Amino acid sequence: MNKAELIDAMAANTGMTKADAKRALEAFVDTTSKALKKGDRVALVGFGSFSTATRASRKGRNPQTGAEIKIAAKKVVKFKPGNELSNMVK
Repeated sequence: MNKAELIDAMAANTGMTKADAKRALEAFVDTTSKALKKGDRVALVGFGSFSTATRASRKGRNPQTGAEIKIAAKKVVKFKPGNELSNMVK
């Protein structure tokens, strides 16, 4: 499912117009992104939680040359599904 299909599904399920559904989705993504950038955790009960973690620097290999390279540390976004979502997908 891509963004346009998600917007269509949201509009159909809620009775919103597609424009309202698009604004709602964009607001959710924007708000979640800002919270994660600040280091906050976003938890949606039953669905799951988004959080950030720091991945340590490590050594890697260039697949073309085989030369060893250093991969810098960075922040990554993690998602942990909730029980309801996990049970629904099974």
